[in-house]
Amino acid sequence: MTNPNRVEKAEEEAVAWHARFGATSIDSGAIEEFFEWRSKPGNADAYRRVDRVWRESQGLGSDPAIAEALDGARHRARRSGLGRRSVLIGGLAGATALLLIAGAWLWSGRGAFATDVGEQRVIRLADGSKVNLDTDSRIRVRFTNGERRIDLDHGQALFDVAPAPERPFVVYAGDARVTAVGTVFDVRRAGEVVSVTLVSGVIDVAAPEMATGERRMAAGQQTRVSGRAISTRAVDVAAETSWTSGRLIFSDIPLEQAVSEMNRYLTDKIELDDPGIRTVAINGVFLVGDRDAFVSAASDGLGLKSVPKADGSVGLVRRGK
Repeated sequence: MTNPNRVEKAEEEAVAWHARFGATSIDSGAIEEFFEWRSKPGNADAYRRVDRVWRESQGLGSDPAIAEALDGARHRARRSGLGRRSVLIGGLAGATALLLIAGAWLWSGRGAFATDVGEQRVIRLADGSKVNLDTDSRIRVRFTNGERRIDLDHGQALFDVAPAPERPFVVYAGDARVTAVGTVFDVRRAGEVVSVTLVSGVIDVAAPEMATGERRMAAGQQTRVSGRAISTRAVDVAAETSWTSGRLIFSDIPLEQAVSEMNRYLTDKIELDDPGIRTVAINGVFLVGDRDAFVSAASDGLGLKSVPKADGSVGLVRRGK
């Protein structure tokens, strides 16, 4: 597991190096020293993150979140001993240099990540947390001094959170707010319905319509938030999170629900053209996106017939119809 303290130290040093290279001139000895520093584990990635923050920070000075970050950055810079000489050098203007520090201390606090249909992606956040992003999903990341905030705009993600008690990890999805410190949990947002599955640790789930305040979840539970309704139940965590290993596990699942899950990974969909087969139960383990295997299994195991269509989709009906 990534050491958050090491990440923090590497980004502090990367800020100083980036500012140093903004000077009018730099001697060869310093360049050799830089290459030696960059060769150590994690330093090259830290420098790339800082450089990206600097490039993306142009024109963001009026952003309220940046203003807040700058205040925290000034305080942390003074406390850490990053003096004026190491920050305000040469071609880096004061505000830009402070934005660099803010970016480092916020550990890449701004950014959006998305996947296309059928795509999955593993994102490693600079605080040491890891996000598995499922098909057709989008998150926005903003870290501040007091909160690590993730907005799940749509789709599904599994969060493996690095502990940081002084800075909670909070996921906002529709009306649901999920708060964690160090834990593993899955959040899925489909329209206005949000499902939260806890793999390990403890999390709190809240929503505006919850008169009782936050709901504390235990490992192996799933909380569903939909409008004014909220419910918690025990689930098979392995099945609920099997998508992270590239598989979907169906155990006595109605065919309509299984098809809906498979279709999340497909551009050419599976369609149920026979209303009478929607509630038929299906069992099996399928690779995400493997339409042919699913259609073949449904056809052979449930006595169905597949019907290719001109638009690329495939229909399922009972044989003889």
